[in-house]
Amino acid sequence: MSFIYLFAGMALAAFLCQSLFGYYQIKHFNHVYQVLRQKGRVAIGRRAGKIQAGTIVMFAIDDTGKILDARLMQGISVIARFKTLPDYIGEDLNFIDRYHPLVQKENKLTQLAMENAREIYLRVEMGNYEEEPSLSPLQKLSQGLSQVTTKIENKIKGRE
Repeated sequence: MSFIYLFAGMALAAFLCQSLFGYYQIKHFNHVYQVLRQKGRVAIGRRAGKIQAGTIVMFAIDDTGKILDARLMQGISVIARFKTLPDYIGEDLNFIDRYHPLVQKENKLTQLAMENAREIYLRVEMGNYEEEPSLSPLQKLSQGLSQVTTKIENKIKGRE
């Protein structure tokens, strides 16, 4: 019985530590966003990592699309922090894509996050950007189960 209490205590402590570190990470994100916001508009790109490291990139840009400041946060834990990307300062965000020589030097997740920032920036500039609602894990599971069920039904009926 004491093992169960010990395990429950350790699980509770881990949950509290993760919550606390998550709070500080969000606080750090908001601080960096405010610093960049004082310089100009901010383009944010993200690439969620399921098993790999998640990546967030933020560019402070002026009215012409020139990058005034660039920050990158990448990691798999809640202790990841933003780092400055000085090489991108002065570049035009319109040309930040996988063919840009600086972007090609970055890892794949960073490249995808930068392209995401550029894409969202361009869509906002054109006036046709809508935030796509993300599904909760339970909704994703439900959607996956319904797709599997449909495939099984189609196989039974001979449609595939």
